[in-house]
Amino acid sequence: MVSMDKPAGSTYRLSCELNNGGLRRALSKRHQTGMNEAMATDLDNHLQFHAQALNLRATRQQLLASNIANADTPGYKARDIDFAKTLQDALAGRVQPAALARTAAGHIAPAQQGAATGAVQFRTVVQPSIDGNTVDMDVERAQFAENAIHYEANLMFINSQLKSLLAAITG
Repeated sequence: MVSMDKPAGSTYRLSCELNNGGLRRALSKRHQTGMNEAMATDLDNHLQFHAQALNLRATRQQLLASNIANADTPGYKARDIDFAKTLQDALAGRVQPAALARTAAGHIAPAQQGAATGAVQFRTVVQPSIDGNTVDMDVERAQFAENAIHYEANLMFINSQLKSLLAAITG
């Protein structure tokens, strides 16, 4: 949480947290000095791309980790997402989040649905195995490392954007 005192006596509060559904932004103001909701909407638009990309990267990282964990499971089919297509669909609002199933009345309802998973598909088999497993550990490790680097880059972009916004607000 960042709190800044403006010369006119106004205090702005800018908070940002990362959750499973995206980057949640809250921009509030104490004392009326002219800031309106349009600025909060601009902040949302400014960070939306990287927030969506970060969520999709996290989903992809889970899929790749699942592939690696099941490398010795007979009949397991490696899964992945087409990141570029899924990101375009998510930004356009065409991909719905994965729904969590409540199989019993005693289950707690999820507060927020997970990241978009509409484009999960099976990976093309490069080297078939006798037991039907399609995981190629070399491919999975390379994809995992590449995705982790892109995830870190998205975090750095969001961090630099928030620092720029903070600098603009504080003057």
